[in-house]
Amino acid sequence: MTKAILARKVGMTQVYDENGRVVPVTVLEAGPCRVVQVKSADTDGYDSIQLGFVDKKENRVNRPLKGHFKKADTKPLQYLKEFRVKDSSAYSPGQEIKADTFSAGDYVDVSAVARGKGFAGSIKKMGFSRGPKTHGSHYHRGPGSLGSVDAARVFKGRRLPGRMGGWRRTIQGLSVVDADGDKNLILVKGSVPGPRGGLVEIKEAVKKK
Repeated sequence: MTKAILARKVGMTQVYDENGRVVPVTVLEAGPCRVVQVKSADTDGYDSIQLGFVDKKENRVNRPLKGHFKKADTKPLQYLKEFRVKDSSAYSPGQEIKADTFSAGDYVDVSAVARGKGFAGSIKKMGFSRGPKTHGSHYHRGPGSLGSVDAARVFKGRRLPGRMGGWRRTIQGLSVVDADGDKNLILVKGSVPGPRGGLVEIKEAVKKK
């Protein structure tokens, strides 16, 4: 991976391509990000960069982090994420990374925490079928049999009611429709996990070039 940036989800809209066809896109406010730390294979065993995104008030930062930002000669930042890169020597602490690091036609992998939906039953969460509603079945929306009787326990991996959503999800191979470095916007074809305003990681696609 050679290119990465942090962004916030703005919402969805649609644009027209050169053939006049409607393209559904997700608008992402990408950067500007600051390189806070650079790791190299010589000193740390691997190459990576740590990016910071969204300014933060200095009085809300603890002393260890203040020293961390001071070493990079940057303002305190709210979000910090580390990305593996092929060659970290191309980056330096304090360097600014903007949305134009990507361009139209690039393929990216987008990661975010999906919208949480709270506690849900097995029918809503996993698509289980319900029991019969009539003839006195007395069994309508239960989870069903939990497995072997002799085991006297519930096996791991059993799909049961529980918390739905709030998982980290990655969508691979999305195409970049447009990238504007002046407005700090990236338009990605298709949908992206998470609510509006949620933090999104955009990385160069692993499988699609």
